Amino acid sequence: MKHEVCAEADLAVGQQIAVTAGDVKIILFHLDDGFYATQSNCTHLFMPLKKGKIIDGCKVQCPFHRAQFDIRSGEVAEWANFPPGIQLINALRKEKALQTYPVTVAEGKVLVDI
Repeated sequence: MKHEVCAEADLAVGQQIAVTAGDVKIILFHLDDGFYATQSNCTHLFMPLKKGKIIDGCKVQCPFHRAQFDIRSGEVAEWANFPPGIQLINALRKEKALQTYPVTVAEGKVLVDI
């Protein structure tokens, strides 16, 4: 089901916002080539990505343990690597992609399909 999450003009290229689509919390990203939506928490230790940094124009970096994910596909670009010693937890927390959701823009409205 498609849910309106914001107006197209509300989010500039290079920005992201935490929104709710239906009853699912997501992060909506506006990249150079369009809008993308992912789950709201990192798959490493489930920390919030709302303050994650967009890097290389298409990846989000978790602000806690620096795991990086491709925003378009959700795939892991680099697993958690900070602080030193986090690798001990990584032995238990295997790499896992972010859930992504289809996004469309219609009549100036951004819709996310959950």
